[in-house]
Amino acid sequence: MPSPEAPLILICDHRGEGLSEALRPLSSLEMRIETTTRLAQTRQQLVRQQPALVIIDPLSRGGVVELEVLAAARGETTLPVLVVTTPDDPLPALIAARTLDPGPWDLIYSHAPLEEFAMRIDSLRRRSAHQKELDEMRYAAVHDDRTSLLRPMAFDLRLSEHFSAAQRHHLDLALVLIDLDNFGNVNKVFDHTVGDAVIEVVGSVVRDNLRTEDVGGRIGGDEFAVLLPYTPRVHAARVVGRLREEIEVLSGPYPGTDKRVEISASIGFETFDGEDIGSVEVLRRHAEVALRRCKEGGGNRAMYYRQLPEAQARRSREG
Repeated sequence: MPSPEAPLILICDHRGEGLSEALRPLSSLEMRIETTTRLAQTRQQLVRQQPALVIIDPLSRGGVVELEVLAAARGETTLPVLVVTTPDDPLPALIAARTLDPGPWDLIYSHAPLEEFAMRIDSLRRRSAHQKELDEMRYAAVHDDRTSLLRPMAFDLRLSEHFSAAQRHHLDLALVLIDLDNFGNVNKVFDHTVGDAVIEVVGSVVRDNLRTEDVGGRIGGDEFAVLLPYTPRVHAARVVGRLREEIEVLSGPYPGTDKRVEISASIGFETFDGEDIGSVEVLRRHAEVALRRCKEGGGNRAMYYRQLPEAQARRSREG
């Protein structure tokens, strides 16, 4: 009998023509087998059990209903799906290609011998493992391993894409640059372990303040950036204020010592209404100027570029 840790194969025997009984010997391959016979039951098991592989004999014509449910439940995971069909029905192959790509899936005839089922199951699971490994490598290539925020090059690419879209469709956009104050002192007073922990918790603050459409990045050792699409200046200012406050309250005594970890940030930001800035380089340069003024003012503050004296003077000259 397979152990509770053995991979689970969910057999969706919706047609009710004996598939689950025919595949019962698969349990001898150190796989747990569970069966569903109705779509609602299948949907529940997909959420509860998180199977390693699904074998489905669909009842709906071409399997369109079941395969769309499977595709939605699978999301962006690499859950492999083996679709049972017959030689005289090409529709499931077409539906599967439309709904299940690019994840791993395969077709098998209902009258195929058990050995072929076992072979295709093994092949699908290997493909799934390979796809998962590739996905993890792609994720690691563009995400910072300490904060899960975008790496600098990936953030810059998204910034350019969003700026072009905002320019083309006359949409609001805000760029926020964050630099931790006196972060070098944390590493001097404590050690790099504490510094790494600070970066992680600040990264969490940034992530927790992101909407689905927002973009966050770690663009330097103690530097972060946030891109706020569709966000006018008033709303951007609220986000900036919240970020500064939530970073500041991270300060406190370090466990096991009588020392405090002082954490604060300087934040500079600039906005774009789709027309008033000529390039993404200018947008970033303005945000950097605002950030620099925060540092010069002692840190633990936020500044909007348009409110700086030099920005107002420039607008007066241009106006």
